[in-house]
Amino acid sequence: MTVQRVAIVGAGIVGLAHAWSAAQRGHRVTIFERDASACGASIRNFGMIWPIGQPAGEWHQVALESRQRWIALGDAAGIWVNPCGSIHLAHRTDELAVLQEFAAQAAGLGYECQLLSAAEVMAKTPAANPSGLLGGIFSPTELCIDPRLAVRQIPVWLAQRFGVQLAFQTCINAVRVESNGKVGVQTAAGTTQLFDRVVICSGTDFQTLFPDLSARCKLKLCKLQMLKTGPQAARWRLGPHLASGLTLRHYRNFEICPGLPSLRQRIATETPELDLYGIHVMTSQNAAGEVILGDSHEYNRDSVPFDKPLIDDLILRELHKVVQLPDWAIAEQWHGLYAKHPQAPVFEAEPLPNVHICTATGGAGMTMSFGLAERAWRRWPQ
Repeated sequence: MTVQRVAIVGAGIVGLAHAWSAAQRGHRVTIFERDASACGASIRNFGMIWPIGQPAGEWHQVALESRQRWIALGDAAGIWVNPCGSIHLAHRTDELAVLQEFAAQAAGLGYECQLLSAAEVMAKTPAANPSGLLGGIFSPTELCIDPRLAVRQIPVWLAQRFGVQLAFQTCINAVRVESNGKVGVQTAAGTTQLFDRVVICSGTDFQTLFPDLSARCKLKLCKLQMLKTGPQAARWRLGPHLASGLTLRHYRNFEICPGLPSLRQRIATETPELDLYGIHVMTSQNAAGEVILGDSHEYNRDSVPFDKPLIDDLILRELHKVVQLPDWAIAEQWHGLYAKHPQAPVFEAEPLPNVHICTATGGAGMTMSFGLAERAWRRWPQ
């Protein structure tokens, strides 16, 4: 294997995943990030590593590989990684029917999960609302991390462990192939460095470097709103991630269930406002005891920078139906933006020789990035 000089543009989770995979292979890696630390979608999420949400086959396997790398990273770098698992709650009969349909097919498709009675759900989490609870499905594969901490800790560890160079507060405004075949990376300050391979992981903004390609691929922007409580008292813990029956219509793994269309129709009829704003509700809890609550999905023209209090109210309304917390006082509210491809679960392209774009992980960057990076580096010439 030839040692390559590799540039990573973007220090969000996709860029960090590619940097780690490259450094493990012995390459000399430089990470470029326009801000002092990544501040986009990678720090504005639940911190859920969510293999169960990926469709069966290749993408579920990529998510499981990503999961294993998160565990390894936690051990090696001292990053908090909690193997908490997840429970999808059923408070309506059609929700329970979809969970039963999924459980009947799960083992044959590579999912590890277990149907739970209402009593069994309550034994695993103190947070499920017992009123109307019919049961749930438990999956042990989900992890919890603190995205705000992890995205700042990983670059430091990469620099210490592998000698990765960190060029933060450095904006890249051009990437081109030079006459000697190397890839020139030009900074806004006018300096150019030469690399053997460049991986662009700049999230929603690769159009700055390749505007024509950006226009052709027609990525959609998704805005989400989220909330967080303060630390829960007396070391109260949520246990597994919790997702409501609304979530069954969001993740593609449940598309195999015959009962899903009628569940979708019931939600659209009863609560059309939830479809209008793409609301499905979930909860996670970080090491500090704060509970993260969300979320919504508004696309393209609706992705304005101004948050809608109505959306936060709807999220909390639906969460109160399925979750009970000791303290619901909201400490923070925010929104995030991520890119999504109209068809593919990730957008990958090679606009120039040895220049790769990896973006638009569709809100699953924390779950998929480590596995996607490994898949890419196994594919590229070493």
